[in-house]
Amino acid sequence: MSFFIADAYADAGVPSAGPSMWGQLIMLGIFAVVFYFLLLRPQMKRQKEQKVLMESLQKGDEVVFAGGLIGTIRKVEDDFAVIELTTNVEVKVQRACVVATLPKGTLKNI
Repeated sequence: MSFFIADAYADAGVPSAGPSMWGQLIMLGIFAVVFYFLLLRPQMKRQKEQKVLMESLQKGDEVVFAGGLIGTIRKVEDDFAVIELTTNVEVKVQRACVVATLPKGTLKNI
């Protein structure tokens, strides 16, 4: 019918069988285990460490914020902390913004 395109004919050969149901279930299980160990487990560990860090904050700790600021905790309230950045400069921030605590005396060396 077409001068440039050859006609295509269906092959009536042996039908190919896809993977078995058990093979698919095993692959799904392997995928779930890999997903758990590479994504979920490390994330849960980080959340637990962050929760412990927020609960252990106390007056006098030197901390680093998510924005990169560093300061000393002057007062800890429920969800907030009053931080002294420099002399006579205090800010009130959420405790969840704290990324890490620093060893005592770090601010004097900076």
